[in-house]
Amino acid sequence: MVGREKELKIHFVPGHVQLLQDDASIPEKRVLVTGATGLLGRAVFKEFKLYDWNAVGCRYNRARPDFVRVNLLDFAAVRKLLQDFKPHVIIHCAAERRPDVVENEFEAATQLNVAASGNLAKEAGMVGAFLIYISTDYVFDGRKPPYREDDSPNPLNLYGKTKLDGERAVLQNNQTATVLRVPVLYGDVEKLEESAVTIMFEKVQFSNKSANFDHWQQRFPTHVMDVAAVCRQLAERRMQDPSIKGIFHWSGNEQMTKFEMACAMADAFNLPSSHLRSITDSPVMGAPRPQNAQLDCSRLEKLGIGQRTPFLTGIKQCLWPFLIDKRWRQTVFH
Repeated sequence: MVGREKELKIHFVPGHVQLLQDDASIPEKRVLVTGATGLLGRAVFKEFKLYDWNAVGCRYNRARPDFVRVNLLDFAAVRKLLQDFKPHVIIHCAAERRPDVVENEFEAATQLNVAASGNLAKEAGMVGAFLIYISTDYVFDGRKPPYREDDSPNPLNLYGKTKLDGERAVLQNNQTATVLRVPVLYGDVEKLEESAVTIMFEKVQFSNKSANFDHWQQRFPTHVMDVAAVCRQLAERRMQDPSIKGIFHWSGNEQMTKFEMACAMADAFNLPSSHLRSITDSPVMGAPRPQNAQLDCSRLEKLGIGQRTPFLTGIKQCLWPFLIDKRWRQTVFH
């Protein structure tokens, strides 16, 4: 539905960002996306814009003048942004999501993953916005999969603990909010290191050197555009049905270890794979990981909500710009 109202535009000059109003015929549905410069945030922002939402993206570290720079730990700034924009929906993607970093920077991660999330949930309630908090399969210990939304969480690492504490802070501060748990993500990365999936591609391409990959932990790689679609579908359903709230799960349905993902990448581009080595022992380095934290997604599926991109299709689309052998850029899709 489109109507005549005040459009918020971003005016940027070095050291200052201002939201300006302008008369325009724009979508009446307004969404705020935190972490909008990140892998998932970019996909979410793009998805809502594609479906004619008036979207504002928040960022902090990455330089994107078309997004609002806001420190989510500055509670006064967060309140002003929400009071000015008055979003119908907030998708909270911003987080410290790297388990090994959280182990070493626990206090800072707790501030972002828990304190900022709880405050955002409270402020969302003040303006009547529907909040979707992005969480993780790492809230489970991986011993009895698949996990339903009401199964007891038991995180094995501090990252999972901060995200679980963030879930609780969100739902305590806003009983109409939603938590969306997702597994390891991949998609259109700006650099290979942006995803725990795509980072493996460099070793896959260098076939002159053997490369070891974990073949113990069971993962369910999920495309960020699928998660973005679920967020939009949830938001649109919620605008029709206020009973949409609480915890939901979404995940790809292809079970793969990192070794199997690496082999799939090689197959996607007809690259050699004989240099890839599987490691079947439980990892001893870094933060502990659950062996299999498969998410049961039936609650969303019963609502007719969901989208899944086959891994081979998705990984081929997002990795081809990083091919070292330029000849394959010409032939891989032909």
